[in-house]
Amino acid sequence: MNVIEINKGRKIGYEVIGNKICFDDDLTINLAKREEDDAVNIDVCYDQDNNLVIGSAAGRSYVAQIAIPARQYIEKPEGEGEEMSISRTPVPFDIETVTLSLWAIE
Repeated sequence: MNVIEINKGRKIGYEVIGNKICFDDDLTINLAKREEDDAVNIDVCYDQDNNLVIGSAAGRSYVAQIAIPARQYIEKPEGEGEEMSISRTPVPFDIETVTLSLWAIE
């Protein structure tokens, strides 16, 4: 996982376990389940009661943003002539392709 610190200051604690990330022993997100055919950005914020939430609409301050790149596929031709088609097999999720951006927290 690529980690970027957006600004100076203390950052939220997090732990990566397999394909999951857990923030402050409170909010766990299975990143493999969030992968899609298009890139996905997940905003993690504190709400007005200092609870961790997913999504900036409910949040009052950013904690982190997770950028998951678009799902990759292996394409393989099958058949011949007019019967030829292409099968697409998804490449297994790789957490090393994910970028975690962290903001300072108070």
